[in-house]
Amino acid sequence: MSNVQEPSFRESVDLMFNRAVALMDLPPGLEEKIRVCNATYTVRFGVRLRGKIQTFTGYRSVHSEHMEPVKGGIRYSLGVNQNEVEALAALMTYKCALVEAPFGGSKGGLCIDPREYEEHELELITRRFAYELAKRDLIHPSQNVPAPDMGTGEREMAWIADQYARMNTTDINSKACVTGKPINAGGIQGRVEATGRGVQYALQEFFRHPQDVAKANLTGTLKDKRVIVQGLGNVGYHAAKFLSEEDGALIVGIIERDGALVSPKGLNVEAVSHWIRDHGGVTGYPDATYIEDGASVLEAECDVMIPAALEGVINLGNANRVKAPLIIEAANGPVTAGADEILRDKGCVIIPDMYANAGGVTVSYFEWVKNLSHIRFGRMGRRQEEARHLLIVEELERLSKDKELGWSLSPDFKDKYLKGAGELELVRSGLEDTMRTAYQSMAEVWRSRDDVKDLRTAAYLVSIGRVASSYRAKGL
Repeated sequence: MSNVQEPSFRESVDLMFNRAVALMDLPPGLEEKIRVCNATYTVRFGVRLRGKIQTFTGYRSVHSEHMEPVKGGIRYSLGVNQNEVEALAALMTYKCALVEAPFGGSKGGLCIDPREYEEHELELITRRFAYELAKRDLIHPSQNVPAPDMGTGEREMAWIADQYARMNTTDINSKACVTGKPINAGGIQGRVEATGRGVQYALQEFFRHPQDVAKANLTGTLKDKRVIVQGLGNVGYHAAKFLSEEDGALIVGIIERDGALVSPKGLNVEAVSHWIRDHGGVTGYPDATYIEDGASVLEAECDVMIPAALEGVINLGNANRVKAPLIIEAANGPVTAGADEILRDKGCVIIPDMYANAGGVTVSYFEWVKNLSHIRFGRMGRRQEEARHLLIVEELERLSKDKELGWSLSPDFKDKYLKGAGELELVRSGLEDTMRTAYQSMAEVWRSRDDVKDLRTAAYLVSIGRVASSYRAKGL
């Protein structure tokens, strides 16, 4: 097939933006103001490695400052370029607006293959990149707060936070300059699992609405639904793990860079993940059928497809062979605009990236608030909550004894009821509330407007509307 008419990732975002704006009544000029990327900083810096100076190119793009700070990940990948970073920054603006995280959208990237470097070399490169951004306030607790993305994780965020603190020795809020940090460096419980957990909450909420489930020609709950996951990185792994262990879904396919594993009875996500960690890929995994052409498994029979790695994996070339009636975009932009149209015409329901993978930025928001308040969630209230619960339990037990009623509480009721919420429970509760509320605001538009045929358009309508309201309120 020819790639002639396949839009790039950035064009896809623009096309989808245009489709939504056409259904809105924005004053002239405001649409343009929201569309354009406010600023992109390109940095080229040298680092002395292996006896010579190597030059690296990095970007930080700020799409919209209708709210500050602006927020968005930093990815390390050879595919990083200005267009991609700007498109991702725009997506961040809409994502934050949709889930009501009070940030503008930003994104960063460094054109590098992290697997080519030793840890100490990556630290030198990361600190230098952070220095270049921080001295221009492109890393700053009140202006621009990065997070991990493809090719980066807790380790890189710790280096960035430390670099910022070294440059701003008197900034008491310096830890809030970046999120996704390790727990012992100002991070928050539940951040690593956040995006995958958000995908789970999104699917749970979708399946709470029978009329929406029916639109995907599905019935019932998540139990025994056949799920294919593309990419078992952080997001895919957690989504697959929680859906299979907690919701009873069957992970019938896992697609990785060296091929795919399929098993109609369901794969053990934990076991596959350990195998990948030890062997560098899925090849040779014993308890499943190995398929060398991994991409072909995107076209296999299933109930739910979770693309959780790269953008553009479902495109004009394979969209008409994709059989999944429900696709949830755990990655950013895994379905191109052209494929989106083909799938919509087939009646496939797509839960869009802007909503589906917003778990990460939601918990990043909680981490940022934790850093600014300098106290972990649950520290003050937890034991008081336990004490109040204990009062009720003891009173019930006393009544039973006094009146000789012979009541006894169910075996694990007492433990469950008495346990006060710590940081992890509160983070999950906040994330679930966010995902459920955002789904309802998006689905409400989808169900009530005849001119809105899909959830993606509905998501854009909600988020662009909120950005527009922010600008109006600011008097811009």
